[in-house]
Amino acid sequence: MNKRTAQSHGRPRRSALRLLLLRGLLRLFARLPLRLSHAIGAGIGWLAWITHSSMRKTAADNIRRCLPELSTEQQDQLVRETLLETGKTLTELGVIWQGSREQIETLAREVRNEEILIQAMAADRGVILLAPHSGAWELGGLFTATRTQMTTLYRPPREPAFEALMNRSRERFGGRLVPANRHGVKALLMALRRGELVAILPDQEPNVGEGAFAPFFGHPAYTLTLVHNLMQKTGAIAILGRTERLPHGQGYRLGYFEAPIGMYDPDPAIALAALNQGIEQMVRENPAQYQWVYRRFGRQPTPSGNATSETVD
Repeated sequence: MNKRTAQSHGRPRRSALRLLLLRGLLRLFARLPLRLSHAIGAGIGWLAWITHSSMRKTAADNIRRCLPELSTEQQDQLVRETLLETGKTLTELGVIWQGSREQIETLAREVRNEEILIQAMAADRGVILLAPHSGAWELGGLFTATRTQMTTLYRPPREPAFEALMNRSRERFGGRLVPANRHGVKALLMALRRGELVAILPDQEPNVGEGAFAPFFGHPAYTLTLVHNLMQKTGAIAILGRTERLPHGQGYRLGYFEAPIGMYDPDPAIALAALNQGIEQMVRENPAQYQWVYRRFGRQPTPSGNATSETVD
């Protein structure tokens, strides 16, 4: 057996071992009280802080860029808090991905403005739920799927075995996941035309050709144009969603919010700026729980106005 063949045989084995480890960790954390699970997650985040990890650097760069009005000490404090919250994002997946419907509904200690969701669905125009990477967005999606038929757009992970586990976990209450490709977009369009709800994470950086630049905290951010296109084609109603962690592992606070009126403008530049403004407002209300560790400004405009083909910071 040559070296290349040995490597090709080794990859599936390593993937299977990682999947086995992930399943074991999910089962472990699902059995722990949420307070303990969050404490362990905060410990992971603290390690990311003291080891000067790449996550710490990315969070610090983003916070300095977006919140220059904070002092250096305040920025450093927010970076630490962000890393602690990021660690909780990992460990809380146990109960979120494996908990029963009753557990998920119990964890949702408070639901604000649910009437916004109910009224939007009653209009029978289709609803686009936009949930940024803030707090426990995974739990927010599961909870919403218990209330109405929901189709969610997602990016497949690099590990195909992880994708199957992820999809089973997210779809177990009746929600439907579709990949971020041509077929997935078609499924979203059809769901909206049936008057159903679709969910999109609007603050992910799209591939080149699938976005346009719009201001986010005063800086150009390559922003998904799909939301605007779907709204213009279907007349769907857009709403924002957020799931905040309560202190000391007490559970979560969910909220639904009306989208900025500018998102309905036919001019994509106005609509995308309004979308990012809505996300920015939500982030400012609870900045520590936003996913600052994501390279949101990876792509930057070239002199011609196009997106760079490789991520830079």
